Amino acid sequence: MQNFPSSLSKKLDKRLEDNALRKLGSQSSLIDFASNDYLGFAKSEVLFEKTHELLLERGISSSGATGSRLLSGNHSLYTEAEDLLCKFHQSESALIFNSGYDANLGFFGSVPQRGEIVLYDELCHASIRDGLLLSNAKAIKFTHNDCEHLQELIERFSGNTIYIVTETVFSMDGDCPPIEQIVEIAEKNNCYLVVDEAHALGVMGEKGQGLLQSLNLHNQVFARIVTFGKALGCHGAAVLGSTQLTNYLVNFARSFIYTTGLSPHSVATIMVGYHQLENDSETLEDLRSNIIYFNQQKKLLGLTPLFVRSYSSIQCVIVQGNENVKNLAAFFQENGFDVKAILSPTVPADQERLRFCIHSFNTKQQIDGILNLLATSIFK
Repeated sequence: MQNFPSSLSKKLDKRLEDNALRKLGSQSSLIDFASNDYLGFAKSEVLFEKTHELLLERGISSSGATGSRLLSGNHSLYTEAEDLLCKFHQSESALIFNSGYDANLGFFGSVPQRGEIVLYDELCHASIRDGLLLSNAKAIKFTHNDCEHLQELIERFSGNTIYIVTETVFSMDGDCPPIEQIVEIAEKNNCYLVVDEAHALGVMGEKGQGLLQSLNLHNQVFARIVTFGKALGCHGAAVLGSTQLTNYLVNFARSFIYTTGLSPHSVATIMVGYHQLENDSETLEDLRSNIIYFNQQKKLLGLTPLFVRSYSSIQCVIVQGNENVKNLAAFFQENGFDVKAILSPTVPADQERLRFCIHSFNTKQQIDGILNLLATSIFK
């Protein structure tokens, strides 16, 4: 076996020195306040059985992904699923990718062109940033949720084609942007607005359609990216937009063109997840009730000032220092709760945090328990 390159060893050693070395963990039997499975779909035996029933009804094998969708991988369920997405999200067109990461790589790596400007929120997800690295456009970040800074940058680059990029729920803070104001700015300045709804799908809107549809703003954006690996508990993502946009991505998005398509089982799981969103209002209501209860209880316990302001499923407490936040996460895990520490460099140094994810299946007693533990650890 060849020796490992010293340049790579040094990078690993630096992570170890910073107490930030990532390791793969195993499935936890602890009470779940860590996963993105907000509605419990990933663990649902009912949805698992419905997926197999759908495949049997269509007479389709659950396997059979044999190539790119432009070759042999475009099985019939894709068209049915994309039609379902268009109806549910009130979109002219939809194109399914293998993951949210692939969707963002494909979109941002191919759509903004040389000489064009992309203004993105500084807290946008790594998949958006990585996609922009593949683009020939000039990418510039604006201060998080700061519409004045965004407007200043638009004025600085007036005369250029400008894309504005934000998310409806930020994954490391759980907060939402002033989306109505951003939509207004984009329209006023003839900018193309692109919004990632990964953590809003299944959480916001009457049936979990996302924040934009809940505010009736979905027709005022150039593109929406919805990801299924969070609330829907399955693989895949989609770019929602015009038919022209879909045609463009099919021709130029490399993460779409040069990858094996999802299996029929994966696409069927997406369809079953959407049918569940359409018909299961009780689970969505349970999630919303738990988010409200979590916020109420943290206020009663005097914990609100510790948290980043959020009304989503993601609730975060800033705990400076990788060692400090890892120790606090270990304290929760020793007491039966699965809570994850978010370390630098995933977030900036001194912005390390404990990230609580709220689910429809969490009980009020579990929420009381985890917040009382936090109060004990903070106020002892």
